[in-house]
Amino acid sequence: MKRAFDAVASGAGLLVLALPLMIVAILVRATSPGPALYWSQRVGRGNRLFPMPKFRTMRIDTPEVATHLLDDPRRWLTPVGPLLRKTSLDELPQLWSVLVGHMSLVGPRPALFNQDDLVAARTAAGVDALRPGVTGWAQINGRDELSIEGKVALDAEYLAKASFLFDLKILIGTVAPVLLGKGVRG
Repeated sequence: MKRAFDAVASGAGLLVLALPLMIVAILVRATSPGPALYWSQRVGRGNRLFPMPKFRTMRIDTPEVATHLLDDPRRWLTPVGPLLRKTSLDELPQLWSVLVGHMSLVGPRPALFNQDDLVAARTAAGVDALRPGVTGWAQINGRDELSIEGKVALDAEYLAKASFLFDLKILIGTVAPVLLGKGVRG
């Protein structure tokens, strides 16, 4: 049921948001050189890598590391990058990853391919069995402000409580942090 819901909801979301997606893509291209989308290698279910799209918020010469590992991350942002990150508009292309089955609407946020500490901690907790999500329990309980241990604890809690109703609670609970830009770094 979860996969069917994800496929229908992401397909509908892509259709409904087609015009805003195009507008954001044009804004990204008009304000900085390079493609509108950035495809990063992320760790998915079973620790398999998959390409995950995001609207590009950083310059094309930015090192491929988690934002918190950059010296002065703000200097790498594109002119529209801060707005896209604060509003989470940069995440909308991930609906494609949900549609094709690499991600779910709700689950642990996918780690970067080089976040070995996060991947190892999630594997030890059994969280690698989950399909990563566009949003998740950790997203509405601290987002970027959480330590790796805190994220993994919340991901493990999600694994233990996973249900359709819990997913709905998380989806509804995602609205306020996104609208307020709460817990977003850089």
